[in-house]
Amino acid sequence: MSHKNHAPILPPATLGMLGGGQLGRFFVVAAHEMGYKVAVLDPDLNSPAGAIADQHIVAAYDDRNALDVLSQSCAAVTTEFENVPAETLAYLAKFVPVRPDASCVSIAQNRIAEKTFLRDNHIPHAPFAEIRSEADIDQAAAELFPGILKVVRFGYDGKGQARVKTAEEARAAFKAFKGETCVLEKMLALDYEISVVLARGADGRVACFPPAENLHTNGILDVSAVPATGSEALIGQAEILAAQIAEKMHYVGVLGVEFFVVHGELFANEMAPRPHNSGHYTIDACITNQFEQQVRALCGLPLGDARAHSAAVMVNLLGDLWYQQDKHHSNEPEWNELFDVPNLKLHLYGKQQARAGRKMGHFTVIGSNPAEVRAAALSARKAIGIADE
Repeated sequence: MSHKNHAPILPPATLGMLGGGQLGRFFVVAAHEMGYKVAVLDPDLNSPAGAIADQHIVAAYDDRNALDVLSQSCAAVTTEFENVPAETLAYLAKFVPVRPDASCVSIAQNRIAEKTFLRDNHIPHAPFAEIRSEADIDQAAAELFPGILKVVRFGYDGKGQARVKTAEEARAAFKAFKGETCVLEKMLALDYEISVVLARGADGRVACFPPAENLHTNGILDVSAVPATGSEALIGQAEILAAQIAEKMHYVGVLGVEFFVVHGELFANEMAPRPHNSGHYTIDACITNQFEQQVRALCGLPLGDARAHSAAVMVNLLGDLWYQQDKHHSNEPEWNELFDVPNLKLHLYGKQQARAGRKMGHFTVIGSNPAEVRAAALSARKAIGIADE
């Protein structure tokens, strides 16, 4: 059943969201502001998106009865995280438009599929090898060390990854990962990291948000800054490569593409078939934010203007903040330190329980002077008690 040429979906239609985390919550907010209703499917009774949706279907992502309820109540369906089973998306697509489609999500779900896609489409990337057994480690090219061993599925925020200097260390890490299929990727000497978040409509039009420069701590995004460091040519090339990736996949929706910058050259690292943490700055600094674009792409509407009207620095707020005073009892952080900054925008995700490493919220500082914005954001980050690594 093809939905490619359907008319735009207009308010007050109901849209479906697979996943109830903070990305889903921001989608619900954007959809509501545009006059749509939203049904969220998420197994967590207390999911942040489910709490504000018009309908929260509490069920597993492969529950056929729940998927039938979703498809019957929604005009179109999207997702907020890549680990929704591709089979679920394919099943729903029999009844309603699903964007992005299962084939795109399945590429991003599997690191081997992702790296192979980059290689086959001549997108620059780090050298890699597939590791399905210890014998594959022994046969891996010497140039791949030192490297990073990554499990091929369900790895995010630094989980399922190990830095390995030698084949011996790689074998030990492979055992620690219980022999799961992995990729061994050459470790590159990074200048810095940037990401491009873009939207691609069903008509093939692409709108790129200004690329963000990203700093990670313990594998989790810590700070994103816009404009990113780099020449106009480098920033432009990142946008071109990200758009090529979206076009080669026939992608419809919002896509995040992370790049390493190595000696002034770009290497694609990984992609996320959804809005991206590094794109949160768009909520406060762009004419159209990434979640409105997600609604527009899903509904077949023209994409909005993705230009930034301000420089911006976004800082993630992890659950560790809640345990600074007492490691066993959570305490609300000193939010007054943030509200004292007039051009700072605080976003908390409505998660019931703070845990170490869990994304609980973020704040974004905006302004006309990038250096001043950065200084204000880092000062606020310090004032609230986020320690520098």
